[in-house]
Amino acid sequence: MKRTQSIEGVRWDLALRYRLIETIAWWEGRLTTGHLMQSFGISRQQASKDINTYINEHAPQNLTYDRHLKGYVPSLSFRPLFIDGSASAYLHLLDQNKQKEPHIEGLALAYAHTEVLKVPDRSVRPEVLRPLLKACREGLRLECEYVSLANPKPETRLIAPHTLVYTGMRWHARAFCEKNLDYRDFVLSRFRDQPDVLDTSNYLRDQDADWLAEVDVIIEPDPRLKPDQRKIIEVDYGMQDGSLVIPSRGALVQYVLQRYQIDPNKVQAKAAAQQIVAANLDELRQWIYQ
Repeated sequence: MKRTQSIEGVRWDLALRYRLIETIAWWEGRLTTGHLMQSFGISRQQASKDINTYINEHAPQNLTYDRHLKGYVPSLSFRPLFIDGSASAYLHLLDQNKQKEPHIEGLALAYAHTEVLKVPDRSVRPEVLRPLLKACREGLRLECEYVSLANPKPETRLIAPHTLVYTGMRWHARAFCEKNLDYRDFVLSRFRDQPDVLDTSNYLRDQDADWLAEVDVIIEPDPRLKPDQRKIIEVDYGMQDGSLVIPSRGALVQYVLQRYQIDPNKVQAKAAAQQIVAANLDELRQWIYQ
């Protein structure tokens, strides 16, 4: 299920409540004012008002009230406006509410049946993040001390960051490097001291060719698998016609492959261990670091 349209002019706090309304209704099949009350700490009256406003002003065909279940249920014509309908969004919502258990009465029992593996992000210090954000927003150069595996001792770099990127395991800044005269990725945990904000840069995002490049990463079942095994993998990954097409930027291709645990330089000896491959790997190699 895909989002039917974007909604403009809705306050951010209301949009968050509407997202909860759609997420709970679709994935649990029953929405009550209690869901909003527990998640946002609002009164029953306000929760009821939010649900009615959602129905009357945005999605009159999405929810119906079931007197037997004593709650709102999704209609057969349900079409989300504020979410993309993915299971991932719902499961992360469960985990977020589980983290609130010590603070909100009633959540412990409701969300005790979920568990999300916690992998600590690499350390990012506020004194590093603040100037990076300022430079990204305003197109400024930074002077910073940076370490890498190739240069373990802090080295002064002049960079012009344009975007902060989260790969699922770490944050990095996409930036023009005046030393290498090229756009590179700088891991936020490897900055030392506090970067100094300098003047305006001439190297902005619209000059980063790899960032602007629109690339499809095409994932398919390992061709060595038997047909019935390939069918299982296709369903696992929500493939259509035997493949999953993932839109990406050239500069992010490597990280997409990493998220899917595809090593472009190695093939597992057993197909059952490999499971999936990048079908257009030759096309992607120009964006894969050596």
